[in-house]
Amino acid sequence: MIKKDYVFWFATGSQDLYGDECLANVAEHSKIMVEKMNESGLLPFKLQWKPTLLDSVSIRKLFNEANEDQECAGVITWMHTFSPAKSWILGLQEYRKPLLHLHTQFNQEIPYDTIDMDFMNENQSAHGDREFGHIVSRMGIERKVVVGHWSNENVLKRIASWMRTAIGVIESSHIRVLRIADNMRNVAVTEGDKVEAQIKFGWEVDTYPINEIAEYVSAVPSPEVDVLVEEYYSKYDILLEGRDEKEFRRHVAVQAAIELGFEKFLKEKNYHAIVTHFGDLGSLQQLPGLAIQRLMEKGYGFGGEGDWKTAAMVRLMKVMTADIKDAKGTSFMEDYTYNLVPGKEGILQAHMLEVCPSVSDGPIGIKVCPLSMGDREDPARLVFTSKTGPAIATSLVDLGNRFRLIINEVECKKTEKPMPKLPVATAFWTPMPNLEVGAEAWILSGGAHHTAFTYDLSAEQMGDWAAAMGIEAVYIDKDTNIRTLKNELLWNSIAFR
Repeated sequence: MIKKDYVFWFATGSQDLYGDECLANVAEHSKIMVEKMNESGLLPFKLQWKPTLLDSVSIRKLFNEANEDQECAGVITWMHTFSPAKSWILGLQEYRKPLLHLHTQFNQEIPYDTIDMDFMNENQSAHGDREFGHIVSRMGIERKVVVGHWSNENVLKRIASWMRTAIGVIESSHIRVLRIADNMRNVAVTEGDKVEAQIKFGWEVDTYPINEIAEYVSAVPSPEVDVLVEEYYSKYDILLEGRDEKEFRRHVAVQAAIELGFEKFLKEKNYHAIVTHFGDLGSLQQLPGLAIQRLMEKGYGFGGEGDWKTAAMVRLMKVMTADIKDAKGTSFMEDYTYNLVPGKEGILQAHMLEVCPSVSDGPIGIKVCPLSMGDREDPARLVFTSKTGPAIATSLVDLGNRFRLIINEVECKKTEKPMPKLPVATAFWTPMPNLEVGAEAWILSGGAHHTAFTYDLSAEQMGDWAAAMGIEAVYIDKDTNIRTLKNELLWNSIAFR
């Protein structure tokens, strides 16, 4: 569902002025670098070595082959020697995938005792990379620049981080969002220009009447429902809380049918994210709760009340974080209520039902409880509390003339006390730099009450994604102050006009 077998091409630049021996060394050096970087275990995707690029013909050919190769998620360039920048213009103009410029050199230390002009001519990344960097900047092409020796752990980690951003760029054009009915009536922030979103991000956002999907739910065979209910009962704590067990199981079975029916529809129609709306449930017996939570855990994006932008962002983050070792989770979230006690400030996060269990810490239970929204029978849902630690909450908003991605670093904490009467999954966090400044900055930036939230990506990665998409990014972090933020928002209104 979210695992992708991508590779990244490693392209070395040079020219034919230095002779065959020099060019043989260039090729050997770049091969060694690729081999050792792959062996480091720090890169989430494989590097693929490419022959040295000497002229505009070979450069253009490589970039166009990268465009066409479905497995190539991006190109990493390095100028081992001097590579005249005008040779790169045509290839760069035609290239359409993520680009990283690795500013490094083969040797780590200057060989003081033996260095001569032959060595200088062959090992001149400090020269060649600046020539290459100039033309990319002059052409206004977005790229990531990483500086340092290729064997350095921090350099490799920065490349690894960018690789996941590159996957987000590539996969963005594959995201298809299924909207069930429309967005919540009279709500502004869940609206947006779906045509412009497809132009900018590649997202396809389509609407279906609820009963077309509900037919898939009603058609799920009872034996399949029974099997999934047994899976629920074996995997989660069953919290009856005084309810009749048979009646409880029947409510749980409704969610099992919704999960199976929705998933079949999503697979048949090739959608990767879904939005629901409690005001339009058609023939469904319950508002989808447990079913949506399980679909998110499988890798689908979700947004409540028709919020297709957040649904697509959750899906994007799910793909970007696939196969991260010891991942802590990614989910749809919503701001609910504050704790304003001095020294204990924070925001309680939840939703009516739909928080992904990938973020859970400790046991997960199933509850069946009334829900005032939706005008249906009591829905079953998974209940738990989230993990602690640093994370990011993002909000993609449509400002009418442009999109803005707001990225808030947050610190997730345990609530001071249990909340036994609150029958939903919850998280509790304090936004950086603190609640007062963080919340004011969020509101000034136009942030929504829904977020795409993850423990497993950084603000830098999401900012790089926004830059690759050509949209504005606003960071709210430990360095944020309101006066500077207001100026930044003013400058951005001109720069992204």
